[in-house]
Amino acid sequence: MTMSAGWYLRRLSRMGPQEVAGRMGDTVRRRRWRSARPDCPSVTGGRFTAVLPAGTIDAVPPDAAKRLLAEADRLMAGHAEYFGVVRDDLADPDWWYDPKTGRRAPSGYAFDMPYRNEDAVGDIKQIWELSRHQYLTQLAAAYAITGDERYAERVAEHLRSWWAANPPLRGVHWISGIELGIRLLSWVWIRRLLDGWPGATGLFEGNPVALHQIWHHQRWLAAFPSRGSSANNHVIAETAGQFAAACAFDWFPSSARWRADALRSLERHLRSNTFGSGLNRELATEYHGLVLELGLAAVAEADAAGVPVPASVRLVLLRMTDALAAVVDNRLRPPRQGDADDGHGLVVDGAGTDRWASLLATGDAVFGRLAWWPAVTGTDVRTPLLAALIQPTEPSVTRPASRPAHFADAGMTILRGPEETGEIWCRCDGGPHGFLSIAAHAHADALSVEVRHDGVEVLADPGTYCYHGQPEWRQYFRSTLGHNTLQLDGGDQSVSGGPFLWTRQAGSRVLVADTSGASPGGTARWSAEHDGYQHSVHRRRVELTAAGQELRVVDEVRGPRRAVRLAFHLGPAIAADLMGNRAVLTWARDGEDRSAVLDLPGQLSWRAHRGETDPPLGWYSAGFGRKEPTTTLVGTGSTDGTEGFTTVLRFRG
Repeated sequence: MTMSAGWYLRRLSRMGPQEVAGRMGDTVRRRRWRSARPDCPSVTGGRFTAVLPAGTIDAVPPDAAKRLLAEADRLMAGHAEYFGVVRDDLADPDWWYDPKTGRRAPSGYAFDMPYRNEDAVGDIKQIWELSRHQYLTQLAAAYAITGDERYAERVAEHLRSWWAANPPLRGVHWISGIELGIRLLSWVWIRRLLDGWPGATGLFEGNPVALHQIWHHQRWLAAFPSRGSSANNHVIAETAGQFAAACAFDWFPSSARWRADALRSLERHLRSNTFGSGLNRELATEYHGLVLELGLAAVAEADAAGVPVPASVRLVLLRMTDALAAVVDNRLRPPRQGDADDGHGLVVDGAGTDRWASLLATGDAVFGRLAWWPAVTGTDVRTPLLAALIQPTEPSVTRPASRPAHFADAGMTILRGPEETGEIWCRCDGGPHGFLSIAAHAHADALSVEVRHDGVEVLADPGTYCYHGQPEWRQYFRSTLGHNTLQLDGGDQSVSGGPFLWTRQAGSRVLVADTSGASPGGTARWSAEHDGYQHSVHRRRVELTAAGQELRVVDEVRGPRRAVRLAFHLGPAIAADLMGNRAVLTWARDGEDRSAVLDLPGQLSWRAHRGETDPPLGWYSAGFGRKEPTTTLVGTGSTDGTEGFTTVLRFRG
């Protein structure tokens, strides 16, 4: 996917004067660095002191260690899977190879690389992911747990290979700051986890090549921060990685300045990226997880190095953790909202570890759990490692006394039924379209709902699937028709100007958010509206009757007569039998058959769509790069501006 002149003009229109000036300075600096690359000062690495306290590894739960070692052994055999693509070449990887397309990225000056053009470079996400070196943190953790030097030797072999193949400013791995920041964080943890290995000093502080790479990574991040309309989760990764490296690898003349600047930036952007309620402003749940992971890792480095951190940093992370505990369902799964690309800040666990349970376990260890938090029964490796470094502090704020259900600033409301009959969990979206002027990771999903029964997705958010190279799929998964909401005249509520750019954004507002009626015998109510369609207003009302196991959705359109499409995307576990305007839904949970009846608005003509490609319709993406056919029910018709459309979902037994 190459960007047209029109895209650049649209992108420029979303920038303020300060951002434009900063980007012009970046352009000048890139040209200067092409002919006169900065030289690393001649330094000798000092001692690495940011080690784990004695006994930390002993606190790793045996089942979590077992999962990690199984993963490490797969990696040692050369096997891994990234974004749905299986790789068998990790014993000796080609750092510029994309196994999805079979292409190899070209060499040359980093800022000349057309990384958005899949035909020229390959799938850049596939190429970048391996070079985050998070699989090496897994191998280093396996060494720390077992003392088996095979793991450490493989880590050293791959780091030396990467450093040789990727000299500073050459190739695709020197293009994106988020990649450099996460890679630095991985290197810090690799050095920490290899501390007992005799070769650790020679690999890092005693290795001029490593020092050269670490210095150039930090110099790059100091020179090219994400700016203005791009200062979302990327800037958090950049500053967290920069700060971690400047704390743990405090060996350079600029280390103190880099550390101070990164900490100021991290504190400012953590606050600006987070609502007061604790939810992430991008309204993309996976980025909530990424930012929380990065923030916790940064605080761990500060405490390990004895660097004071502003209280506001810990406060943001505390609020993010409480918010996560509030929004998960009874299986500890959070909403599926906005973009998701399977990005992680720090990886030391094996496959099968629950990411969200891990974050809540760390929150418990660092901040302490509240009485209303859901129970966390899973285990992980990362929590005892972070908890050993982060100094517990008594929160200086009042935390929620009961489980929040309505987040007014984020426009998110969670309606819940009692667990005795199988929890009904319903997310209602009446919040801002996205974050910053481009709302890069937003979807056109205003007033959408997401419904689960005992953790099973019944009305599902289809997910993301891809970012680059497949524009028709990128458009579908972020479209209005791709969500459980109403579309008018075949268009989206918000107007896309590119794969990470929205030029017009729907404005939503919540009218009613009464979650107190979800107790047995009561009714919880939510209502909101948005103005995304010119000359018309879409208003939606949702009611959850707990005792009756019934969810009622009423859609109204105020304005002139318009063509309507109303979509309901069923989860991948749901089978549907559509007869007229009634669909019988069936699925299995824990060996038991479950069912529900979906009565759809009779004014519309209903069809079931599954796995269609021209155009795409009826798909679900469980993770980045993966998709599977599911059933989507679409009703078509028109509205005269007065009559509403009523949908009723009734769960049986």
